[in-house]
Amino acid sequence: MPKVKASINIENVVASATLNQKVDLNAVVKGYPGVEYRPEQFPGLVFRLKRPKTATLIFNSGKMVCTGAKSEKESRRAVMKVIKELKGSGIIIIGKPELKIQNIVASASLGGMIDLEKSAYTLKKTMYEPEQFPGLIYRMQDPKVVILLFASGKLVCTGAKHEQDVYDAVSKLHQTLEDEELIYYE
Repeated sequence: MPKVKASINIENVVASATLNQKVDLNAVVKGYPGVEYRPEQFPGLVFRLKRPKTATLIFNSGKMVCTGAKSEKESRRAVMKVIKELKGSGIIIIGKPELKIQNIVASASLGGMIDLEKSAYTLKKTMYEPEQFPGLIYRMQDPKVVILLFASGKLVCTGAKHEQDVYDAVSKLHQTLEDEELIYYE
């Protein structure tokens, strides 16, 4: 177990949903003048919620993409709330949406300084070119995520499909950095 516990924050959850039916976006605009819909610029309608603070793209195919949620549960709640709002404005929606988490982005702090040069040699599947980018790019296989690791001990984890993957990946990386003596605590 690492000496210092990493602090992890889920920053964004991207979920897709499909209604398995067509949606009349012009009718949605009539019911909700506050939505953004400029079909000549982009084929989707943007439906923003204040709580949970999310933006959901709705396409006339019935496909939806929800961004901005801070958890899997919150993204599900946002999609269900958008559907409830649509139904409330007279849009007929049959059945339940099929929801799938596409990406979870999280930030974390490991509480120590990282030797990125040595880490690049020790960890497999890394890319470290400090002239191009100050962080080390680490492609973890299990769980399958990409981690941007910085000398400050801060990191960004992306590509997770479940919140647990984020916690497992950060914990696994933290343990490896400790085992290989690549992290230093002040």
